[in-house]
Amino acid sequence: MKRVLSAIQPTGDMHLGNYFGAVKNWVALQDQYHCTYGVVDYHSMTMPYKADVLRENTWKMVMYLLACGVKPENLFIQSLIPEHTELNWMLSCVTSHGELGRMTQFKDKKDLIAEKDSEAFVSAGLFLYPVLQAADILIYRADYVPIGRDQEQHLELSRNIAARFNNQFGKDYFRHPEPLFTEVPKLLSLADPSRKMSKSLGEKHYVNLFGEDDRIRKQVRSAVTDSGTPSEGEMSAGVRNLFELLKACGNVAAYEGLMADYQHGALQYGTLKNEVAESIVQLVRPFRENYHQLAADKKQVKKMIQESSAEIRKRAQATVREVKEMMGILNPKI
Repeated sequence: MKRVLSAIQPTGDMHLGNYFGAVKNWVALQDQYHCTYGVVDYHSMTMPYKADVLRENTWKMVMYLLACGVKPENLFIQSLIPEHTELNWMLSCVTSHGELGRMTQFKDKKDLIAEKDSEAFVSAGLFLYPVLQAADILIYRADYVPIGRDQEQHLELSRNIAARFNNQFGKDYFRHPEPLFTEVPKLLSLADPSRKMSKSLGEKHYVNLFGEDDRIRKQVRSAVTDSGTPSEGEMSAGVRNLFELLKACGNVAAYEGLMADYQHGALQYGTLKNEVAESIVQLVRPFRENYHQLAADKKQVKKMIQESSAEIRKRAQATVREVKEMMGILNPKI
């Protein structure tokens, strides 16, 4: 089987955008590929954070993923596999400063920090983390990385690093990981449909995948519909976003019926919002129930993921041993 690698940062709640943009696909891919999925807590250190919150969010994200259907044997926590950071250093020595300077996410996140506080600290880790991301992928010799089109730049860097390593050290060692593009619904903030659904904008801008039913209904009822002045015959961003949510949740009958109402000028926004809210509630309810069961036995969950991380680590250790040999770095005698 071909190998798939993907990862997610433990930055708090998992929202609908995370689920439809990545996790739903992760679960489906497990039946077709040899999948390895990571909770990458080192990456979360690149933005301002609190230590106790990061630790809590890491285990919370593990349980979110398990509740959605990710198999425990496919899941690891990045900080439990120190070879990621070891390979990161070695790969940073075959990565150019110019390549990192062109990464758009560094500029975007740096601006986001400055928006909140013009005097805020911007870490070197934020600049360098694409190399760690490449290490996450290459250490497991992944054939494919499932991404959206907006993430292609980071995967291209991983391919460039792999090619430069292979050329410099005389072996066709690292695979050139290919993108596994997935159709991702463009889910926008319910409060501001001009912006992408995101936790960084605040709680009113995203729908928590594990949120309570009443909270979800309230958020959808409060969703912006008509904002600005759309061109004649063009659906407003807010209404289009509600339709995207309805379709993403799989409520095809309601989507088609309400779209027909819209095209005939008979759409009631209240009806659309009710259908969207109930579709989301039906989607998330089993995930929330699974999560509560896992949270009730957190000790067992931790043991299970520590064991899966240890097993997955064996593959990372083998890669690092071979890379050190090729780069002239000593391996310890065991």
